[in-house]
Amino acid sequence: MKKNYFLLGLAFCGSFLTAQAQRGAGGGTTGAGAPGGAGRGATAGPTTAAPGGTTRGGAAPASSGSGTVASNPLQISKSRILLLDSAITTKHNVTIKGKDIPYTASAGSMPVWDEDGRAIAGVFYTYYERTDISDEERATRPFVVSFNGGPGTASLWMQLGYTGPRMLNIDPEGYPIQPYGLKDNPNSILDVADIVYVDPINTGYSRVANSEVNKSQFFGVNEDIKYLATWISTFVSRKNRWASPKFLIGESYGTTRVSGLALELQDAHWMYLNGVVLVSPTDLGIERSGPLGAALYTPYEAATAWYHNALAPEYQKRPLEKYLDEVEKFTINELVPALTKGGMLPAAERKTIANRLSKYIGIKEQVVLDNNLTIGTNFFWKELLRDKGFTVGRLDSRYRGMDRDNAGTRPDYNQEQQSWSHAFTPAIHIHLKDELKYKTDLEYQVYASVYPWNSTVNRTGQNLRLAMAENPFLHLLVQSGYYDGACDYFNAKYSMWQMDPGGRLKDRMKWEGYESGHMMYLRKPDATEANENLRKFFKASVPKSGTPAKY
Repeated sequence: MKKNYFLLGLAFCGSFLTAQAQRGAGGGTTGAGAPGGAGRGATAGPTTAAPGGTTRGGAAPASSGSGTVASNPLQISKSRILLLDSAITTKHNVTIKGKDIPYTASAGSMPVWDEDGRAIAGVFYTYYERTDISDEERATRPFVVSFNGGPGTASLWMQLGYTGPRMLNIDPEGYPIQPYGLKDNPNSILDVADIVYVDPINTGYSRVANSEVNKSQFFGVNEDIKYLATWISTFVSRKNRWASPKFLIGESYGTTRVSGLALELQDAHWMYLNGVVLVSPTDLGIERSGPLGAALYTPYEAATAWYHNALAPEYQKRPLEKYLDEVEKFTINELVPALTKGGMLPAAERKTIANRLSKYIGIKEQVVLDNNLTIGTNFFWKELLRDKGFTVGRLDSRYRGMDRDNAGTRPDYNQEQQSWSHAFTPAIHIHLKDELKYKTDLEYQVYASVYPWNSTVNRTGQNLRLAMAENPFLHLLVQSGYYDGACDYFNAKYSMWQMDPGGRLKDRMKWEGYESGHMMYLRKPDATEANENLRKFFKASVPKSGTPAKY
């Protein structure tokens, strides 16, 4: 089922609608005979997007046969076969921070090869590159590789919702609106960095070459990291970006992915990064079970109760961050020790803790006592607004849902997931097919099955720490939404603390909180602030010319 393809890692993003011709010149399509090219400006001469590729659309009928095509032993319709090594490039303009930015967008796929050099899969990508930049300037211009998560979801979420030059139509708080479509993203980081959005195998248009390819070599924490590191290395070579400062950004399970990639790229491909950005990070394989694991969600629950006005006036009137500072101290200094004592906790102390926890998270004291001072998230999402007939969302607890029955211990569905899906899915189709002219009958997999996923060895958090230790230039930025109940903000802080228990790397690590959920960039004020913070992070992570990489 679709809902299960996210699991811990739901990673979310989107794209655009208005024709370039409506904004003036500069909307040409590169590549002869691109379908539907009219209305986007003049058509330029053909260019080759990748060695052995074609600048035509992504399915076989749109090609003159020059691309590497997945094998077709059963005579499957050519329009549903991925060209493994091809791309189509179009020209565009976007206004960012009041300045006109010309750019090209390349939508296509590049192969994954086996040890014998045979193409076994095609990884789909969309690459945005600013064009009014000299070769000399590009050598110092940041190059960003962007992933979402799931692990079975495509990269559309940050592409169309956060950092890309086009963004979907939503209201200022991130709720879907109709008509569907896209608009320019005035906050996009394309003014300061070129960006490639990557869809891992089975997501988006990415596919294995044929049914004989063993998918297990792609589906796992370390399997995923290994083939994507090789793919990134090849992409950087093809695009001549070895001299550029390089950054990885991942959301949700994408944070697991990019944390592992930081070390894999260094140790296996000799590619050293300047920065890693973790948006709504997972646990990164860092242990937090028992009383600690149960307690760490408390600040998130307190934030959600505050948002829904479920607290007593003495807490409700306080600014969120000041309120959460008190709750965090209570969690670490009082709740964790109390839970550690378990059944040996004195009755009076148990009641005191229950009373305080009840006030902080908006759940009745007796209910807290009945649950042994531990309010799990599923129950919390059901219980907080039960008396009002609502549930609250998992990935963004600002959203409210309505279950069939008011009774029960967990919600029937995740309201925010449904809202995001019905806003982003039309947007990515409009962007790729109408705006970028990528024509194919392949199904764009917003959510895809990557089962079974091998998660038996996950040391990605510690691998990121080792990468930072090995590379004095490598910096880390973590961005979290206070109302994210899947990859909550306090667990993100805990991961940073445990990655660097000695505090030796803390000058290169930064955490930021936003008053929204998992996709914190969907809220208009947060989108502006978060993109601006990315610009600052890129600048701070690139050393001055001539600075040596040493301690």
